[in-house]
Amino acid sequence: MFDFTHVFGYGSNAVTYLTNFMMSKPKVDSTVKGKSFCANNCFGTFLGIAILLLTLTAKAGDNTSLKDTTYRRNPGTQAPMGPYRPENPKLNDILYTRLDVKFDWLRQQVPASAIIKFTPHFYNQATLELDAKGFDVKGVVQLNSSDQYGSASASDIAKKVLKKLDFSYDKRKLIIKLGKTYTRKDTLFVKIDYVAKPNEVPANAAGEAPAEKGLYFINADGAEEGKPKQIWTQGETHGSSCWFPTIDAPNQKFTQDVYITVDSVYKTLSNGLLIGSELDKRGMRTDHWKQSLPHAPYLVMLAVGDFAVAKDMMPNGLELSYYVEPKYGKDAHAIFGRTPEMIAFFTNIFGVAFPWEKYAQIAVRDFVAGAMENTTATVHEEGVQNDTRSLVDGNSDAVIAHELAHHWFGDLVTCEEWGQLPLNESFANYSEYLWSEYNDGKNQADWGNMQEMKQYLGESETKQVPMIRYFYKDAENMFDSHSYAKGGRILHMLRNYVGDDAFFASLKLYLKSHAFGNAEIGDLRVAFEKTTGEDLNWFFDQWFFRPGHPTLDVDHIFSAATGKLQVKVKQVQDTLATTVYRLPVKIDVWMNGKRSRYDAMIDKATQTFEFPASKKPDLVLFDAESQLLGVINHEKSRAEIVYQYLHADGFLPKYEALAQMEGKLADTSSKNALVKAMTDPFWKLRQMAISNFTEYDGEGFAEIEKIIQTRAKLDPHPQVRSEAIITLASFGDNNNDPIFRQALSDSSYQVVSIGLEKYLMNQPGDAGEIARQFEDSPNDAIVTSVGNYYAGLAQPERYEWFLEKMKRMKPTEKYNFLQVFGKYLIKSKQDVQRKSIPVLEGIARNNPAYFVRFGAFQVLGLLTDIQGVTALRKDIRTKESEPKLKEMYSQFGDL
Repeated sequence: MFDFTHVFGYGSNAVTYLTNFMMSKPKVDSTVKGKSFCANNCFGTFLGIAILLLTLTAKAGDNTSLKDTTYRRNPGTQAPMGPYRPENPKLNDILYTRLDVKFDWLRQQVPASAIIKFTPHFYNQATLELDAKGFDVKGVVQLNSSDQYGSASASDIAKKVLKKLDFSYDKRKLIIKLGKTYTRKDTLFVKIDYVAKPNEVPANAAGEAPAEKGLYFINADGAEEGKPKQIWTQGETHGSSCWFPTIDAPNQKFTQDVYITVDSVYKTLSNGLLIGSELDKRGMRTDHWKQSLPHAPYLVMLAVGDFAVAKDMMPNGLELSYYVEPKYGKDAHAIFGRTPEMIAFFTNIFGVAFPWEKYAQIAVRDFVAGAMENTTATVHEEGVQNDTRSLVDGNSDAVIAHELAHHWFGDLVTCEEWGQLPLNESFANYSEYLWSEYNDGKNQADWGNMQEMKQYLGESETKQVPMIRYFYKDAENMFDSHSYAKGGRILHMLRNYVGDDAFFASLKLYLKSHAFGNAEIGDLRVAFEKTTGEDLNWFFDQWFFRPGHPTLDVDHIFSAATGKLQVKVKQVQDTLATTVYRLPVKIDVWMNGKRSRYDAMIDKATQTFEFPASKKPDLVLFDAESQLLGVINHEKSRAEIVYQYLHADGFLPKYEALAQMEGKLADTSSKNALVKAMTDPFWKLRQMAISNFTEYDGEGFAEIEKIIQTRAKLDPHPQVRSEAIITLASFGDNNNDPIFRQALSDSSYQVVSIGLEKYLMNQPGDAGEIARQFEDSPNDAIVTSVGNYYAGLAQPERYEWFLEKMKRMKPTEKYNFLQVFGKYLIKSKQDVQRKSIPVLEGIARNNPAYFVRFGAFQVLGLLTDIQGVTALRKDIRTKESEPKLKEMYSQFGDL
């Protein structure tokens, strides 16, 4: 699952949904993101809210660094982190499932039947216990075990009934009494007739409201104008048993047939191949989807709706399909069209061919995660859909690669229990790096790698837990920055340590050894040990079983008397809560323009390394390969920092050098380095350098302005052109209005939106005409820039325009647009403000995206001078059930 525990540090699932949407945009660091966000969305008052949303992560985490190893792994053991979570006991193994489903759109229910083929795992069994949440169970029968039911008709199945079976059912567990005891040599079929009621899933044993519905009706009554009617499922972690009976645990694997009956106007999608469709006289069509390879219950999916379908074909005949809303049909290949090359790339580096029968991707409305790797049929949230021009500003390759890689790590080989989730998510996370390294180059991949590191470190400020967790309160707690971002960085270190050949050979062995089965972390270690011939317990113990990360204080001292350079390293993390780490690193020493590289093994709390040095080095670069997961505190002189940017290899040393030059324009050497960096080969470094000259009016201004003007007009990267426009606008005059005007015809929507905002901000004579020209743009960022201009005018007749534009926006853009709407309301008269209260209340209570609800709640906070609004906000807070949003309200609700 793409949870974006991943871009901005939203561990503990605090703002996963928000950052999932933002993933489709180019990644930027928090400083530049803040500036670009304000430029795009034009309402500084709300910038802090967005930052709070994106940093809630750290605040939402468990403030603990307790080790799982402190507690016995006995069933029933309770620890502060939660109860011991063993692998789900295997009393019976489900081998096959057939589902026949129909849909009652009016009641939002699923009349269905399930045929389950199973066998006792080892010990004799007289019952079959299934997870089945909130069903009306109509009856259970046993079928003839000598038949196959994948293609059988309803009448044929009825003829195979052996007997009715007794059962007990408490709305969560269905216990079927088999009438006799069976051995592991027996194979049985049972058929269950039921009605699933996903909106009526009961509370759990602790009385808590269900976090999962499993199956979702979207706009079921068609009342929401502009929103399509859809049905889709989300099984991870325990949602599948909300719509079909199963043993809802990742250590079960089965094949399946799914028959979906829908109105013929709709298309369907499920796992495996579509092998048949049958139309009846009423205009209802039944599609038969068959998956002949086993997978886990949480990966079972279906989707229904009106979709355009584009297709590709791999050289081996594997069909790829892309389901999008009809208006994006012509853009489907632009969105997903790199998938064939991704499959070929991952097949090559993993050493295992794509193992499934097809691969489809579908974009749906109001999805509850960023994306989900259902076997052969990945579901994406709607934000992945963009017109082709939008992709100039950034594509969704990261999430597409992430979900595709899961088809090896997660679908083919599945973690045996949710506490082993890094075996799924860390690999999918690191696969984003692998694809970016291959497709975009190492600098781009390392830029993403650095953001992942920051994201994990943000969460670690209040949450430090082992990667592999045997104790936790809720499986959803596993979907955090540890399982994603930290895990990906650990794999990067492991690759760096063993080398590429051994790393990928180990992955191939791991995948082949556990294909269509389950694994735990020890299986991965064994694969690496068998490949390398080296014991790696030390690596897996410190990185997977212990919380935290190393924090190193590094100092270097040159002695002319001894001709030696001393590099002192001290591990200053809490070594009782974590450990004293064993860290193989490289140290680069630069003298006379030449680099010498040395190996060092950090394995003590305090160490000193000595290297020959004929003079004081120009630069000492610790962890020269920038591979270490942790914090390195290494003070350097201004001259060393400048030298580092000018001479060091790789993205991260150059980035860190530029970051340390920020605000140092009074220093000539720093300023000269920043001027040079404005033409750096890598776009991110150019963007950083340009941003440093915001509001600059010092020596050499004219020449510096010319460089920035050139970047604004000609830089090949839209992020850099955008940053250059923002910086030019900060100079506070109208000299650059022609450049802003020129930006209105840029190929990049982002550049147009920023250029438009800056041009309108200066109130030119044609401002109204230009605003009207762009007010119906297909791009929401551009519309938001126009909205900011209209907000400043606060014309009452624009009220309906704001509502109409907001109605059709995607969730992320709607959140941003709410900020501008808030500015409009602040400047408007009270009659307009009063009209907006029911609208904002409806969004704050009912919008499917919790962060949009939060945005509306915050806009209401601007209207508390109006009687009743304070009480209304209190009621909204009190009645909110979404855990993430409740946490936001507790942290920031008074803003």
